[in-house]
Amino acid sequence: MTDPRRTTTWTAFCLPLAAAMIWAVNMVVTKMSVSVISPSSIAFYRWVLAAVLLTPFVARGVWRARRAIAAQFWRLAVLGGLGMALYQGMAYVAARSTTATNLGIITSLVPAMTIGVNVVLTRTLPRATAVVGGLLSLFGLAVLLGHGDPRNLLEIGIGTGDGLMMIASLAYALYTVLIRKWAMPIDPWHSLYVQILIGVLLQLPTFLATEPSPLTARNVPLVLYAALLPSLLAPYMWMESLRRLGADRTSLFLNLVPIGTALIAAALLGEQLHLYHLTGGGVAIAGVALAQWNGRAFRRVR
Repeated sequence: MTDPRRTTTWTAFCLPLAAAMIWAVNMVVTKMSVSVISPSSIAFYRWVLAAVLLTPFVARGVWRARRAIAAQFWRLAVLGGLGMALYQGMAYVAARSTTATNLGIITSLVPAMTIGVNVVLTRTLPRATAVVGGLLSLFGLAVLLGHGDPRNLLEIGIGTGDGLMMIASLAYALYTVLIRKWAMPIDPWHSLYVQILIGVLLQLPTFLATEPSPLTARNVPLVLYAALLPSLLAPYMWMESLRRLGADRTSLFLNLVPIGTALIAAALLGEQLHLYHLTGGGVAIAGVALAQWNGRAFRRVR
């Protein structure tokens, strides 16, 4: 007979793997959106649809928790601005001038960036492996952006799309630190829902100020994917994985996002993988893995 505990374990490991692949495909979808819909339109449509889909399941609970939510409103507003509006909105703009492969590799540095942000905002010092891993990730990023030679950055600089994605990733690293630091006494789904609504409101002015893209047969599938899978299904899988496996093992699956992105982008978009993608991306991913080694990356300062 099959050991039910072993089956449960394999099921648990499938959750973060599926979430990582959903996010990898989303990088490719982000790049695919460039030619069929404006950045402000897909960012706005995506979160409006996600909010509509989530409303029947959480609206009653959100209303019951309205006092707790009101007490944390400004924190939720900051999180909605960072995670829903700034990170996602800038990613769509960045995709206009960089590749899906680069989007995936730069996004993979969020855990390493989180370590740096955590040092600044909390009374923590990184472990030696976190410091070495962070520096290794930065070197890998320099190799990638310098097309194989970090010294090239002095001449060619950082591309607009790559620079925007770095800022977006830094915003998400700040989001990650703040959501952990504040530890609000609110159900995660209620928190996500309010953040989505705030993200919609923050993106509304940009959406109205630019000429909205009409929904067509070419861009509707991209909007549906963005609203359903990376916005709702993947977060559920990730939260469930955190519950079953813990943060240490779950976080390692993030390293699969850039690998999946590169392979999918090569297959669907015809993006070419150059040696600097393999070397720079490989070093960056190795650095992130090292920074996460043995789970906890920090020790409390007494």
